[in-house]
Amino acid sequence: MLRMKKIKQRINQINQIVQDIEQVKYAIGALEAPTVSSCSAVREFKVFSQSGEDGVIQWLIHNITIQSKRFIEFGVQNYTESNTRFLLMHDNWSGLIMDGSRANMDYVQQDNVCWMHDLKPITAFVTAENINALIRENGFDGKVGILSIDIDGNDYWVWKAIDCVEADIVICEYNSRFGSERAVTIPYDPGFYRTNAHSSNLYFGASIRALTHLGNKKGYALVYGNRIGSNLFFVRRDLLNDVVREKSIESCYVRAKYRQARDAEGRLMLLSIEEEEKLLEGLPLVDVSLDL
Repeated sequence: MLRMKKIKQRINQINQIVQDIEQVKYAIGALEAPTVSSCSAVREFKVFSQSGEDGVIQWLIHNITIQSKRFIEFGVQNYTESNTRFLLMHDNWSGLIMDGSRANMDYVQQDNVCWMHDLKPITAFVTAENINALIRENGFDGKVGILSIDIDGNDYWVWKAIDCVEADIVICEYNSRFGSERAVTIPYDPGFYRTNAHSSNLYFGASIRALTHLGNKKGYALVYGNRIGSNLFFVRRDLLNDVVREKSIESCYVRAKYRQARDAEGRLMLLSIEEEEKLLEGLPLVDVSLDL
């Protein structure tokens, strides 16, 4: 009994440390946000996002007319690292988040962020077939401010399938290892799982040109690509202005330097960019440039 009591005390102490760290991160972000929103150019900063997405989002929402302060984000894991968490806390938006792991969504439901803010966590493995139903069933169809897609797989196909949402901003992960010249994506597989598809973990998603091509068809302009070469930002064409302007693929593409390749046992391989790209040679890809 004494041992269990000590374990519970230690868990409580750890949880308190985690909360304290989050408050420090939030406080720093709250100081950064006003300086970013008033800038004429994008300035990245990270609070809860993977890299500088928090800063890009703050810049965008203060420089275009937002229809609805609601967001949808899927592929969030346990939501401690995400594109919309700072937006939820700092700007008091409402959101729907989805992840395929029950454990991840249970974690979110126990997190302070869930009861302190208007956040709806849903356990769901997102596919092109179910995405519209998931959004409608949870009351987030129609106008939203941000749609954020990061599922490490069928990102292109799922965005293509979404027709129940009118988002002002779309954020989507791209695979820089596919280069900037080809408009390609992995073939659609509703059960796609990145590690099973190829042990390297490099075979997923779509190229920047494929996503920009899809965005154009849906009425969106590419306005930014983050500095590490992982996320693209699209804005509805009717919302563009003298500050938020369309950018070329060439100016937004970054040949990412971070290393992701894994060996068959799941261990990180410190390969060069060229070696990582070579691992993808010969794997099936779909050219979407003629998908009109």
